[in-house]
Amino acid sequence: MKVSYSNLEKGSKIILNNQPYQIIECSPMFKGRGSSVLRAKIKNLITEEIFSYTFQSSDVLEQAEIEKFLAQFIYSHRDKFVFVKKNKERITLSSDQVKEKIDFLKPNQEVEIVIFKDKIVNINLPIKLQLKVIEAPPGVKGDRSQAGTKLITLETGAKINVPLFIKKGDIIEINTERREYTKRIETE
Repeated sequence: MKVSYSNLEKGSKIILNNQPYQIIECSPMFKGRGSSVLRAKIKNLITEEIFSYTFQSSDVLEQAEIEKFLAQFIYSHRDKFVFVKKNKERITLSSDQVKEKIDFLKPNQEVEIVIFKDKIVNINLPIKLQLKVIEAPPGVKGDRSQAGTKLITLETGAKINVPLFIKKGDIIEINTERREYTKRIETE
């Protein structure tokens, strides 16, 4: 299905260079003599790369048909990651399909699986996720070499920087998109 320039808006899913994109932000810009362009931030739904793009009034684009469904992560073995849909159907993905999201996957976690042209192209984690700290060096008062942060290990094996007061056993909330600490939920 074709999408004209005038129908583009925040949330529109389109195809550019045979890849699916979603418009995250957009604003029309008027030039002299009645012509206009649409400046937009677009996100590649496969690589998750975000960049600026300018659409011309003469552009006619194809709408991206994206399917999404929820699945639960069960386990991983070697280079394979197994998920189960609500209807109990199992789906096995490779580490290439899961990408860097491997760092935040834990058993029984629900994820959104993205399909484009009958092929699984990505998985989406919840933006906020609560994970347990399994390894944390002691925070040293007065240590300014790392601006009041230290590197800890989460139950999934991921390593992130957190404030010095976080210790082993704490449950913390992280932002999976920015891959950073947001707050401490509970302490041991």
